[in-house]
Amino acid sequence: MTDRENQPEPSEPNLPTEPSLEPTEPIPESPESADSTAPIPVPESAGSALEDGSPVADSEAAADEEIVPPSFVFFGVVAAVSLVLDVTSKAWAVTELRRLTLLGEESVLVKNHLEFSLAFNRGGAWGLFQDASEAVRKPFFLIVSMAALIFIVSLYHRIHPSQRALRWGLPLVLGGALGNLVDRIVRGSVVDFIDYRADWVRLMNEGIAALANLASRNWHVTDHWPTFNVADISICVGVGLMAIDMITSSRGPDAATGGV
Repeated sequence: MTDRENQPEPSEPNLPTEPSLEPTEPIPESPESADSTAPIPVPESAGSALEDGSPVADSEAAADEEIVPPSFVFFGVVAAVSLVLDVTSKAWAVTELRRLTLLGEESVLVKNHLEFSLAFNRGGAWGLFQDASEAVRKPFFLIVSMAALIFIVSLYHRIHPSQRALRWGLPLVLGGALGNLVDRIVRGSVVDFIDYRADWVRLMNEGIAALANLASRNWHVTDHWPTFNVADISICVGVGLMAIDMITSSRGPDAATGGV
């Protein structure tokens, strides 16, 4: 054996290894790196509401279904209070003012402006139908009064809870109408006892007289407002509230809600 054979064999050189081709797990993307332009799913109900242009929430629809009609207890109480005040004030006026008249005394509240003076009106407002016969006048006012009562009750049943002015106005008109109707049935005439006078009343009558002269009619110029009673006050206030409701309703529901 020679020395060459005893020599060790040369080792192979360390060559660079190739990168592994095995698949690696993908790195999850963060939400911030997602495409911001990705479409956002829209519920079908919201889409249909937007297409119609009038989206209505379920809560609003439920609220509309739960609208409570106006209470006829409130209606009856307001009308009854108005009626009782009118009937009792007329009973007082007939008794007390007659006594003062027999004694030659007056019941003055504000000198030259307001006093109590007993009067019996067989006609309507401003003495209308005053000279008509009983066979025409009484049936006429009874029919008109009953028709007004039926209209008021039927209208109250249909009003919206937000119509606060109308809610007060209708029972006030009803109570006043019933007060004067009771007078026509019991006495055959309406008791009036509140006498008001002022300069602006004279100016108004002068203007009416000028128009009446153009129509070849006479108009008595005075500073006295036609004598009235508590029922007339209730009717005027009620009609005023009804007018307020008409004005606010024409402006929209928001204005009507802010009524009295």
